[in-house]
Amino acid sequence: MIVVGYTNDQFGRAALDAGIAEATLRDTDLLVVNSTPGDSYIDAAFAQPGQVADIEEHLKNSGVRFELSQPVGVYAADALLEAMERPEAELLVIGLKHRNPVGKLLLGSVAQQLLMECPKPVLAVKPG
Repeated sequence: MIVVGYTNDQFGRAALDAGIAEATLRDTDLLVVNSTPGDSYIDAAFAQPGQVADIEEHLKNSGVRFELSQPVGVYAADALLEAMERPEAELLVIGLKHRNPVGKLLLGSVAQQLLMECPKPVLAVKPG
């Protein structure tokens, strides 16, 4: 199973497309995780119902077997690391955005945490 960390932006879409390609290549299932800690009224990275329908349509058209999970009250890194503990999880795919050193220092980096803590291979992709 390929696990994709999805965010509702160009980085999430790049991860989704790379995850679909890997699942097709490996003839395996795809688990798409789009989580929110729920600590703000609006989380732009969390897909809303209409956006979820678009994602599901894109996944159906790809022909891969998939599951879409949207845990609430869970930080993205925690949700993805938990998904990667499943025995059938073989690869984590995440979108990578460029951040300057000060931004990384002040805000931390989900991608960095996943790269350091994930016990299985991680594929980090950029849009375009």
